[in-house]
Amino acid sequence: MGFIALGSLLGLFDYVHNAMNSKELYDKVEYVQNMLISRATGGHAADSDYRNIRNELSTNQLINRFLPSYLNTNRSLGQFWQFIKNKFGSYEERRNFIWDSFKPVLELLERNSNALISPNDESVSSTLNDFNAEYVNLQWQKALQRRFDDPEAAITSSRTLIESVCKHILDKQSVEYDNEADLSKLYDKAAESLNLAPSQHTESIFKQILGGCKSVVIGLGSIRNKLSDSHGKGSIQAKPSARHAELAVNLAGSMASFLIQTYKAKADEKE
Repeated sequence: MGFIALGSLLGLFDYVHNAMNSKELYDKVEYVQNMLISRATGGHAADSDYRNIRNELSTNQLINRFLPSYLNTNRSLGQFWQFIKNKFGSYEERRNFIWDSFKPVLELLERNSNALISPNDESVSSTLNDFNAEYVNLQWQKALQRRFDDPEAAITSSRTLIESVCKHILDKQSVEYDNEADLSKLYDKAAESLNLAPSQHTESIFKQILGGCKSVVIGLGSIRNKLSDSHGKGSIQAKPSARHAELAVNLAGSMASFLIQTYKAKADEKE
């Protein structure tokens, strides 16, 4: 495996790890917010869950300064109840207060701001431009433009981006493939042609990371089927938010860039 490909691989692994951690962090913050709203409006929540997640969030250096200050002083739901019932008399006032106090940290995580690790859009764009494939660039630009305003369409474009990159790489290497194959099988063939299949390596770290890459692609195909605008919807449906779309776009861009850089490194080795 060439030096460029290895560097891209490790960078992608770091990003995937941090992106997944950021998503998990958002969910935990939102969970604590909902627990507090429930307790403040006559409901119940598990105090042990609150204590554990509160301790985890308060020691996270990325977000602790954005958390509501009352989390520092209310170490249990019982203490929080004493605080909130004396501060506001109505349920509506309590809900609005909690929502407003959690807004800064949730917006920080939802925007995937510079406080968190995210791929460089310009770097990915540069790699895709150098690949000189108009349709690939088109899907990337669509994904970028839609990720905040039209999450469903952005997820569709993310999946299409990976599919297009795989097909272009296989075409450039004169490798035959089924044009109707699903994304997972298409990626398997492209990965094998680039020596990126886990089965082609004996080192455990490479097998683990390359297996993670395949999981990312499978995940993009699955989220596209579940949350994108590529299928009709029933009366009960899950609707993606901007953070779901941004995660899909960032993962697709990182994977596309990694595949193209690996293809170029392999082509350079032949010269």
